[in-house]
Amino acid sequence: MSEGDIKLCGSWRLVSFDLELQESKERTQPWGEHSNGHLIFSADGRMMVLVTAKAREPGSSDAQQAALFRTVMAYTGQYRVDGDRFIVKVDTCWNEVWNGTEQERFYRLDGDELDIFTAWMPNPLVAGSVMGRGVLGFVRE
Repeated sequence: MSEGDIKLCGSWRLVSFDLELQESKERTQPWGEHSNGHLIFSADGRMMVLVTAKAREPGSSDAQQAALFRTVMAYTGQYRVDGDRFIVKVDTCWNEVWNGTEQERFYRLDGDELDIFTAWMPNPLVAGSVMGRGVLGFVRE
């Protein structure tokens, strides 16, 4: 286990979830001010994350279930640390497109605070496919 693995190991609670636009640096909170979530890095090399919007209602209709799907993100897999990034080989995911892929995330660790950044990519929530990234803040539990 590397030093990076050891520092990330443990349970983390989500405190912020923002979308940042690359050109303007503008940040928005797509799921509201108080999203819910947890992130776990285990000593055996597994990472698990679950993030949801705060305001979610149970749903039984197709439309309600689709709304629930649009306000959740969850995946797990084996991870490895390489400098200021970790890479997860996804084996189970809320979005079947990610299964079998490697998801790269950049991180900054400051004591018991962990910031995670996705790669810059076209943001499907903004007209014109503007480049953006997810920025998630966690605290150690």
